[in-house]
Amino acid sequence: MNFYKNKKILVTGGAGFIGSHLVEELLKKEAEVFVTLRNKESSTKNIKHILDKIKILHTDLESFQDCLTATKDIDIVFNLTAKFKGVSYNIKHPGSIFRDNLLPFMNLLEASRINKIERFVTISSACVYPKECIVPTPEHEGFTGLPEEENKGYGWAKRMQEFLSKSYSEEHGMKITIARLYNTYGPRGDFDPQTSHLIHSLIRRINSNENPFIVWGTGEQTRSFIYVKDLCNNLLDLAEKNTNAEPINIGAEEEIKLTDLIKKIANISNKNIDLTNDLTKPTGHLRRCPDLSKAKEILNITNVTSLETGLKETIDWYVKNIQEKAN
Repeated sequence: MNFYKNKKILVTGGAGFIGSHLVEELLKKEAEVFVTLRNKESSTKNIKHILDKIKILHTDLESFQDCLTATKDIDIVFNLTAKFKGVSYNIKHPGSIFRDNLLPFMNLLEASRINKIERFVTISSACVYPKECIVPTPEHEGFTGLPEEENKGYGWAKRMQEFLSKSYSEEHGMKITIARLYNTYGPRGDFDPQTSHLIHSLIRRINSNENPFIVWGTGEQTRSFIYVKDLCNNLLDLAEKNTNAEPINIGAEEEIKLTDLIKKIANISNKNIDLTNDLTKPTGHLRRCPDLSKAKEILNITNVTSLETGLKETIDWYVKNIQEKAN
């Protein structure tokens, strides 16, 4: 049985990194896909190869009327839109980050309620978790303590999205899925030096021949990463099977030390680098990875892409689509 076949699916943020891959997977499942773009000037580079297979809705998510229009006659909403910038910006603008993530969400959720959407998918983040949390991290840690200081605006916005989702489920009987996403990487990721996350940043730096390569802290800290297509398949499975508005971690259990990750990327990229540790910079969390016990109870976990394979595909995409075009 193909749950998504012929369903009308709205994906906000569908032209973004994760969103574009989710749209591809939905098309494979024969869904009718609608993607919101703020205006005609918004970038479609991530979805240019499938523009003829989807419908674009020019939508300002900060406008409640626009959200009403976008959700009319839609079966399922995946809310992947998010405003999240570099650490420096996030630290200085927690109020702006909070507002810019919560207001569109509130509009979209209320519009979906009014239009009687079959189900709504809330995309949350591991940023809800406090700095000092159990590792691997279970879902119940999401509302203990405070979100990390450097991401507090985003972390609080995601907590409030979860609170509203649960409240709308209880008050209005809406079927809502809450997915807490962990570190995701893959082709079409953000390689901007001001905003990129860890793997994409390391790929850019190593392929830009940065040498010696400066490692913040000891390099002994471990992280886990999920390949974007695996994440999307897990997300689709979760949205089909779990609509009780309880948060579920989506990520990977395999951890890797930062220094080992850097060496692996350098080896795949055929780069010889000398590592230098800057101990004046913070090491950060010693460990970061999700407890996937709940996900395993619900889903057919499909994290089938090895880190080696995922890194190679991401590096190849970066070299072909960014590095070579810049030269």
